[in-house]
Amino acid sequence: MKKNNLTLVIFLLIGLLAGTIVSQLLLPFESVSFLTKSAAFSWEPKADLQLIKYDFKIQVKLNLTSLLGLAAAFWIYRKL
Repeated sequence: MKKNNLTLVIFLLIGLLAGTIVSQLLLPFESVSFLTKSAAFSWEPKADLQLIKYDFKIQVKLNLTSLLGLAAAFWIYRKL
């Protein structure tokens, strides 16, 4: 398999998604609540250029489990 930037981005997105899914599965268990506490970061670029007007909202919610999924995805990518 050829390594390139697109492959890395896909691996990282899959790792974040897998970590988020695991985090949602761990929500009912109080003993691992430190893994599921999220920090939200948002960015809202807006512009009105008379011809085009846009308004985006991008929000990222990270927790320890999703970061572990991200690290695992990067490790797997490096092993390819």
